[in-house]
Amino acid sequence: MDEKEIQALIEGTVKFFATLVDASAEVLAPYLVPDEGVLLLDYTGVINVAGARTGSIYFTAPSALLRHILVKHGRTEITEAIMADVVGEVANTISGNARRVFGHEFAISVPRVMSGRDAQSILRLAQRSFIVPIAWRQYQAALVVSLSESAA
Repeated sequence: MDEKEIQALIEGTVKFFATLVDASAEVLAPYLVPDEGVLLLDYTGVINVAGARTGSIYFTAPSALLRHILVKHGRTEITEAIMADVVGEVANTISGNARRVFGHEFAISVPRVMSGRDAQSILRLAQRSFIVPIAWRQYQAALVVSLSESAA
């Protein structure tokens, strides 16, 4: 992936916080994880990709961050399903940006939301993944981009 493509995915994540939460998220220094490394927090929204590149793009976040977002929006009832919906919204925003940037060369799945390590079963990981830490308030989440060139 080139820098422009990764930046478009990052913008989708940041856009979610700026729009829905009305507060900016800080993008920390991305890093590379070799050997199909995986980072999964409490809730994960997964987008599988096929076409010119294959793999997964996903957003993963801790429960505490999701609860804080919901409380900020005045929610008094906070359930696992509602927290999963928040992660799904972030994944949808990222997916929309990915479709715009990648165009017809990519088949992008509808985001799937999983909790805990369950998400690992649907991840399609490349040999190396880029992890982009996202900080919001005192919480840490991550955008993970794990795509590789498809064999022609």
